[in-house]
Amino acid sequence: MTTHATNHAVVRLDNVVKIYRPAAGVEVPALRGVSCTFARGEYAAIVGPSGSGKSTLLNILGCLDRPTSGTYWLDGADVSRLDDNALSDIRGRQVGFIFQNFNLIPTQTILENLETPLYYQGVPPRQRRALALELLNKVGLSDRVRHFPHELSGGQQQRVAIARALANDPAILLADEPTGNLDTQTGQMILEMLDELNAAGRTVILVTHDLNVARRCRRIVEIRDGRILGQ
Repeated sequence: MTTHATNHAVVRLDNVVKIYRPAAGVEVPALRGVSCTFARGEYAAIVGPSGSGKSTLLNILGCLDRPTSGTYWLDGADVSRLDDNALSDIRGRQVGFIFQNFNLIPTQTILENLETPLYYQGVPPRQRRALALELLNKVGLSDRVRHFPHELSGGQQQRVAIARALANDPAILLADEPTGNLDTQTGQMILEMLDELNAAGRTVILVTHDLNVARRCRRIVEIRDGRILGQ
């Protein structure tokens, strides 16, 4: 894999274009030449209306998709042209995800939900159990290790999701509308957790349509019609 020295940028996109082709002869441009960088330890929000391209940008940042053209550097490595297996490996080691719908495995306890990604990274059983317990303690859920997701409140499920996102000690933490399914008070608690993670040096990039959420970040990147309008 090609590497490239960057000046403390953990994320860099150079003229990234993403075109979807849902039918023969039809092209749907989602990103139109996006260039931006995110420094290590940054706390940033990506905002824009529905259909602006922010979900596509998130998918590329999270190595869930690849650009049609342009270059994406993640933690000093060009990941733009990797195949699915290589992208999956990078995603498992370098990216932590927090989703609006939590995306926990309903048939697993919350302890097992944290152990599963560690299993796929090849972490030995005793070590992954210890790390999972440590992470649940950090998010205040050490007394719920045997509970299943449906036995927890929405806020508790999101705290599990945050713990799971941190399990691989990722280069970037991506949060997609992390408070979208939570009441105001619980959402505030989750945002405070993200504030604390960033204050401890974690790179956090939020995708949100809520300007009140975005204003908590040190930087706001506005995207519309597949282009970055301002920062």
